[in-house]
Amino acid sequence: MQCDILIVGAGHGGTAAAIALRQNGFVGSIMMIGNELELPYERPALSKEYLSGTKSLERILIRPAQFWKESGMIMRLGERVISVDPEGHQVTTDQGLSIGYGSMIWATGGSPRRLSCVGHDLPGVHSVRTRADVDRMITELPEVRQVVVIGGGYIGLEAASVLTKLNCRVVLLEALPRVLARVAGEELSRFFEAEHRAHGVDVRLGVQVDCIVGDGQRATGVRLADGHVVPADMVIVGIGIVPAVQPLIDAGAEGGNGVHVDEQCRSSLPDIYAIGDCAAHANGFADGAVIRLESVQNANDQGVIAARVILGHDVAYAATPWFWSNQYDLKLQTVGLSGGHDATVTRGDPASRSFSITYLKAGRVIALDCVNAVRDYVQGRKLVEARAVVDLSLLGNPAQPLKEMVSA
Repeated sequence: MQCDILIVGAGHGGTAAAIALRQNGFVGSIMMIGNELELPYERPALSKEYLSGTKSLERILIRPAQFWKESGMIMRLGERVISVDPEGHQVTTDQGLSIGYGSMIWATGGSPRRLSCVGHDLPGVHSVRTRADVDRMITELPEVRQVVVIGGGYIGLEAASVLTKLNCRVVLLEALPRVLARVAGEELSRFFEAEHRAHGVDVRLGVQVDCIVGDGQRATGVRLADGHVVPADMVIVGIGIVPAVQPLIDAGAEGGNGVHVDEQCRSSLPDIYAIGDCAAHANGFADGAVIRLESVQNANDQGVIAARVILGHDVAYAATPWFWSNQYDLKLQTVGLSGGHDATVTRGDPASRSFSITYLKAGRVIALDCVNAVRDYVQGRKLVEARAVVDLSLLGNPAQPLKEMVSA
């Protein structure tokens, strides 16, 4: 079997690339391989609207089924690429199929990082990465009274907020001294810790998991390093992802924690591009450090870049990073990357539940976290993009529009 362009991965990045190819006039053959049986869908909704039951699968599809029928693309779902022959421009799937390609876009994302302790694989221990993951949780929920969530990142906090609304008691365990420690400053962490506690979540910080205990049939609790057992009818593990890149690494691609790509999403292998969660790139908003950005925005933007480069356009990836998280009635919007900041300025009162935090490094604005503060998010983007130097007294005044501070 042969195709002009092979897209491995049917998530946000792969879908964005496929759509961009057609929108930019490509009429050749496109094949998309996805390891799930479903048509491409919006993953962020899994830990929010889909888990809560407010949106069905049909409502979170990136494009309706009819779109794919009319696109002329070949969709191979429920299949996985297990090896790559870069010289022969060919891949092999877990169904024994050999597929030749002209160009390939690797958009496989990642798999949930698993606990390594005893009991990690017991029934009742879940991750939140695929529709099937969440469907298993939904099936069990009628019998669940207490949930233990391991991990205080976005996935863990979002799952905790939804499960609390579903009348579950939630205990959230975080190994670090605060939630969101890897992505936000302390003030935002403390704000969300207080919010979750106010909604009844038992937030425990600086705790280490020893193992998952069970009754011989399923998980019944989480034993901590101090010997204490936290009872659980369900355990949710949200401790990050492992990029799904082994076939490319085995084929000789540069990388490790992700496949290394240049500003045009090219890997070190001929005619192979990598995008999204599994692609490691030098990012200007991280002072040129090689990072992976786990966001829908990054996957979409890199998908478009890879498609246009394949079609001969002289474009490069330089998108401004942005993220969002919905918890209870709080909408967190982030622009930029706050890592390495040396100062922060808060606009508004966190007690009002509408405020923003500006992160600075060497006097320049590098990121904003905005809670129920859409105007600051929209206007603050220009400050981040300009690496603006601003008057801190004005920056901390909510009455002073951020758009008036872009001067550097």
